[in-house]
Amino acid sequence: MAAALASSRCCGRPALSPTGRGRRSLVRGALSGEKGNSFSWKECAISVALSVGLITGPPTFGWSAHASPLEPVIPDISVLISGPPIKDPCALLRYALPIDNKAIREVQKPLEDITDSLKVAGVRALDSVERNVRQASRALSNGKSLILTGLAESKRANGEEILDKLVVGLEELQRIVEDRNRKAVAPKQKELLNYVGTIEEDMVDGFPYEVPEEYNNMPLLKGRATVDMKVKIKDNPNVEDCVFRIVLDGYNAPVTSGNFLDLVERKFYDGMEVQRADGFVVQTGDPEGPAEGFIDPSTGKSRTIPLEIMVDGDKAPIYGETLEELGLYKAQTKLPFNAFGTMAMAREEFDDNSASSQIFWLLKESELTPSNSNILDGRYAVFGYVTENEDYLADLKVGDVIESIQVVSGLDNLVNPSYKIVG
Repeated sequence: MAAALASSRCCGRPALSPTGRGRRSLVRGALSGEKGNSFSWKECAISVALSVGLITGPPTFGWSAHASPLEPVIPDISVLISGPPIKDPCALLRYALPIDNKAIREVQKPLEDITDSLKVAGVRALDSVERNVRQASRALSNGKSLILTGLAESKRANGEEILDKLVVGLEELQRIVEDRNRKAVAPKQKELLNYVGTIEEDMVDGFPYEVPEEYNNMPLLKGRATVDMKVKIKDNPNVEDCVFRIVLDGYNAPVTSGNFLDLVERKFYDGMEVQRADGFVVQTGDPEGPAEGFIDPSTGKSRTIPLEIMVDGDKAPIYGETLEELGLYKAQTKLPFNAFGTMAMAREEFDDNSASSQIFWLLKESELTPSNSNILDGRYAVFGYVTENEDYLADLKVGDVIESIQVVSGLDNLVNPSYKIVG
């Protein structure tokens, strides 16, 4: 799990209105006009999916005069919903790890439940927190041997050390609750869940599958990496530089994550402006000039990557097709659009394999894109989450500048890096 963000900060959160600037809108398609007096959830869902504009190309603020009805059918909304969603980015990353260790999950769950317990007003919340802590402590005591057995041999020493810290931390949290110190609960919970995440990462032994041969020579992130994105808020003296910590998940999106990390090492995004910020997404990655993506200087050609979707329960991602195109309407993605600041690749509307360098972060959860039934899931490749300062994404506007994106950890997990090739 990503280390704690030590020096980054965002000060002041004024309401930032869009400037209307930007050299190229990244929207193609908009909500269609009313047809008669009927209202179809399916038609509206399709319209919203396209109006999100997570694609490259010129702006279009309405259906083309030559547009024809879409063929793919969106299933009933009720079919897509399957239980309460997990919205915390760090929790999503923990559950996305390729492990199967029930013992550590039974420690993790009650610690995560503390968040809901703290929603109760006043010190009464501490009664629920105490039950959570006792449940986690009991699960750790009963399952410690199974947790130790689950550690990868190469990571055992670190896992054992962190496990000892988790034991001590639970005792400290119990004392915090007994002292009725409500304010100290959330920071300690975060610390303990970071320990849990580290232990779970130490259970992953190597990379769990082979990337298809046609993509095996691309930059691949075989594991996870953490980057810090520093953004300069222009023309606003009340807001200092913001640093967003982002965890890239190569276990579930090795091609997509590897492509992005390779571009980060090329300094591709440094100095680039935010090109879309409409309250629904923040988007960037469209370079100056006619190209709408990254041109590899060693080949002089545009580098594109395939759509890459890991379905929950599968052992390897699906490439080149949306889940809708495959008829997998009930499938849940391993990296869903659940969290504020979910990070994904933009692409051409009708070309699944056209993503290059344009990226976006989802901000808004609307009635048609609720967590766990999001019509973006399975259509666009999610490859990471903003885990620190994600709320400040809502303050960004078109024209704000990405000063830098720097790798904090995990660069050694990048294989076939093209940035090292001269040219």
